[in-house]
Amino acid sequence: MNRKYGKILIVDDNQGVLAALQLLLKPYFDTIKVLSSPVTLPSVINEEKWQIILLDMNFTAGINTGNEGLYWLHEIKKAVPKLPVILFTAYADIDLAVRGMKEGAADFIVKPWDNRKVIETLIRAIEDGQPANNTDRKKPKTEKDSMYWGESPAMKHLQLLVQKVAATDANILITGENGTGKEMLAREIHRLSHRHQHEMVCVDMGAITESLFESELFGHIKGAYTDAHADRAGKFESADQSTLFLDEIGNLPYHLQAKLLTAIQRRSIVRVGSNTPVPVNIRLICATNRNLQDMVQRNEFREDLLYRINTIHLEIPPLRQRPEDIVPLAEMFITRFCKRYDKPLVSLTESAQAKLKQHPWYGNIRELEHTIEKAVIICDDTCLPAELFQLTSHQEKSPEMPASTLEEMEFKMIRKALDSCNGNLSAVAAQLGISRQTLYNKMKKFGL
Repeated sequence: MNRKYGKILIVDDNQGVLAALQLLLKPYFDTIKVLSSPVTLPSVINEEKWQIILLDMNFTAGINTGNEGLYWLHEIKKAVPKLPVILFTAYADIDLAVRGMKEGAADFIVKPWDNRKVIETLIRAIEDGQPANNTDRKKPKTEKDSMYWGESPAMKHLQLLVQKVAATDANILITGENGTGKEMLAREIHRLSHRHQHEMVCVDMGAITESLFESELFGHIKGAYTDAHADRAGKFESADQSTLFLDEIGNLPYHLQAKLLTAIQRRSIVRVGSNTPVPVNIRLICATNRNLQDMVQRNEFREDLLYRINTIHLEIPPLRQRPEDIVPLAEMFITRFCKRYDKPLVSLTESAQAKLKQHPWYGNIRELEHTIEKAVIICDDTCLPAELFQLTSHQEKSPEMPASTLEEMEFKMIRKALDSCNGNLSAVAAQLGISRQTLYNKMKKFGL
C-alpha cells in the first residue's frame, strides 16, 4: 500500500489531463481536487490545508507565454507562502522554468509527462518542503541529508580538512566529477560553520541565462526593466549572514566573470537599476567538475577570479576510486527509497554487492542512487538480486554501434561533442545547434 500524502489541488484547463492525473495520483493522495479554471483559486486554496498544488502555465487558447501561470503562482504565494507549487506546461522553455522557480515554484514538469517523474516530483516537494525565499531563511528542519564520509583513506583525509576549514569564513572551491556529491559537501561545510542557523543559498550557474544573471545574483529595483514590478533581492542578499553556494562555476561565461569578481571583492552588490551599494556578509563556496586552471590557460576563466574563490581547494574522489564505500552507500539509498515508496526494507544479496562493487560508476554517487531507486521500485522480493541491476558502462559502449533509442542517440551525440570540444560547453552547444541551457539540462539528465 502506498503512503498517502494528504491533499493535492490540480489546476489545468484540459479535462483529459485532469482525468489522467486523478487516476495516476489516487494511490498517493487522500484528497484530489481539480479545477479547470484558476478563477476560483483564491477561495479554494483557503478552503482546505493543501499539501501541494500542481498548476498549469497556460489557460487562454492561443496564448502560450506562461504569464498566466506565473500570475497565479504569485497569487498562491501571497496567500500561502509555504505551500509548494509545481508548474505544469507543454512548452519546455528553460527561461520560463528558471523564472518560475526563481519566483517561488518548487519544481517544473513538462507535458507530455512521465508518470514516475510526476509522482517523484510531487512527493519530493512535499517531503523536502519549499525552498526558502528571500525573506524566510530558517534553519533546516532536519539533517537527513548529512554527509556520508565512508571508510576510504581519501574521504577520511577530506573529512579532516573539512573539519579544519568549516569554522572559518575562507572561500572554498570544491572540484570533482559529476555526481560525486559536491553540493552535499557544501551543505556539510555550512552545517559545521557558525552560519548554520541560516539556510544555505544555492545557485546553479549553468542554469542561469545571461540576461537573468545580474537580476538573479544581485537583484533589481522596481522599474529596472519591463517585468520588474517590485524590488527584489538577489541571491547575494538572500545569503547575507549565511553561505552562498555557486554550483558549476566553470560554466559562467567569461564576460560575466568580472561582475561576479567585483561583488566578491567588495562584499557588496548593486541591484539592477540602482546606484546604491548593498553590503553583504556571506561565506562563499563554489563547485565545478571542470579544470579551472586549464581554463585559465585557454583564457576561458579569469585568473583573478580563480584566486578569489580558491582559498581552500577540496577535491572529491570519484566513486570508482573508493570501492569500499559503494555497498554502504547503496544500503543507505535502499533505506531512503523503501521509506519514500512505502515498501518493506529489502537487502542486497552477496552477488548483488559484488556486481555493484565491480561497476565503474562513471556517473558516481548520482548514478548509484538512481540505480538503487529503480531497483527498489521494481523489486517484489525481500532482497535485491544481482540480476535486477542491468549495468552498462558508458565507457564500454562502442561509438560505432547504432543507438537503439532516441535517448541513447542523444547521449552518444552529446558525449562525442564534449570529447571533441574538450568540455567547452559553448562550443558543444554551437556544434549541436542547441542553447547552453538545453545542453546543461541534458548533461544533468545523462549524468555527464
